[in-house]
Amino acid sequence: PRAPATRNDIRDCSADPPYLPPTATNTTARLAALRGTMRTHGAHAYIVPSTDAHMSEYISERDARLGWLTGFTGSAGTAVVTQDKAALWTDSRYWTQAERELDCNWELQRTTSIESIGMWILNAVPEGGNVSLDPFLFSIDTWNSYSRALHGSGRTLLPLETNLVDQAWGNQRPLPSSSEIYSLPAEFTGSSWQEKVAGIRQRMEQHVRRPTAVLLSGLEETAWLFNLRGNDIPYNPVFYSYTLLTNTTISLFVEGSRLSAAARESLLSGCPGPLCVELQEYGQVSAHLHRYAQGNVTVWLGTEYTTYGLYGIIPQEKLLEENYSPVMVAKAVKNAHEQEMLRAAHVRDAVAVIQYLLWLEKTVPQGQVDEFSGAQHIDALRWSVPPPRPALSSKGQPG
Repeated sequence: PRAPATRNDIRDCSADPPYLPPTATNTTARLAALRGTMRTHGAHAYIVPSTDAHMSEYISERDARLGWLTGFTGSAGTAVVTQDKAALWTDSRYWTQAERELDCNWELQRTTSIESIGMWILNAVPEGGNVSLDPFLFSIDTWNSYSRALHGSGRTLLPLETNLVDQAWGNQRPLPSSSEIYSLPAEFTGSSWQEKVAGIRQRMEQHVRRPTAVLLSGLEETAWLFNLRGNDIPYNPVFYSYTLLTNTTISLFVEGSRLSAAARESLLSGCPGPLCVELQEYGQVSAHLHRYAQGNVTVWLGTEYTTYGLYGIIPQEKLLEENYSPVMVAKAVKNAHEQEMLRAAHVRDAVAVIQYLLWLEKTVPQGQVDEFSGAQHIDALRWSVPPPRPALSSKGQPG
C-alpha cells in the first residue's frame, strides 16, 4: 500500500529547515519585543490569557492579545513566555488549527489545566524567579489556581498593572471602538432603568449583609441595567463599561463622548439625586473603587465576571462575594413584556422555518441546494418576516 502523503497544511518543526504552512504567523519580532519589556519589569515568565478585562466570552480585536502574540486565532488558550521558551495551551477543538497558525517559536501543549501550566513554569523558571501577569485579565478563581500551583516553589506570582503585551504591540494595536452607545427603545424592555436600579437597591436592603454598593464588571450587566446597547464586540450588543451602584449614588464608567444625545439625557435626567448617573471615564474605575473602599462599606460583586485586579482593591472584610451579582440574577427573570416579545420572536422564527422547510421539499430534489445556499436562504426568510407590533396597555404604553 502507498504511504500516506505528508500533510502540508500544518507546521513541521522537526524538518531541516522547519516547514511552516502559509497560514502560520512569524512571531520572532513580537516575542523579542515582549521579552524586552519583560526584562525591563523583572519578569522571568509572563502569562497571557485569551480573555478581556470583563471575562467576556467574545472579545474585540483590541483585546486579542493572545492572537497577536502567537498567531493563534482560536477563542480559548493561554500562552506563557520566558526569555528562551514560549508555549501555548489550548483544548482539543484547536490542536489542528494551532499547528496551522503557530510558527516554530512555540511549543503546543495539548491540555488546558493550570496544573500543567504550573509544572511547565516550574521547569522553565528557576527558583527566585518572578512569574508575572496582568491581574485585570484573570478571574479570581484563575488567579488563585496559579497561586496554589506556585505556592512554596520559590517562584513569585507578580501582578503587573502595565500590560506587557500591549507595550510590545505598541501603536499597531487596534484603536478602541468609537461607535455610538444608544438607548434601547422602551418597547423592547418593559422596564425603565430607574425601575431596575430601584429593584437592585431593594435587593441590597433585603440582604442580611446590607451591602452599601454593587460592583458590575460584566458588560451585559451594565447594558441591561441602563437599557443601553453598543457595538464594541462583533455580534455582541455591549460596550466597555463598569458600574458602581450605591444606596444613594450611581457611577457609570464609560467613554462618555460615545453616548448618544438621548442616552445621555436619560442618564442625567434625575440629577441631582439618587437617580442621577455620574459619568466617569472608563479607566478611572480602579482609583474610584479604591477611594470608595476606604470608608465603612460593603461591596457586593459577582465573582464570575470580576477580575482579580478589581477584587484585590477591596479589603476582604468589606466584600460580599457571590457567583453572580444581583443584576445578573434579576436579568435572568424576564418581565411580562419581555416574555411577550420572546413569544413573538419565536412565532416570527417559526414562520420563517416553515417557509424554509417547504422550500427544501421543492428544491432539494432538483439537486440545486447545498448547506451554504440553504443557510443563505433561511437567513433571507428570517429577515423578510415583519416584526410584531408591541401590544399596548390601556395607558398606551407597551403592555
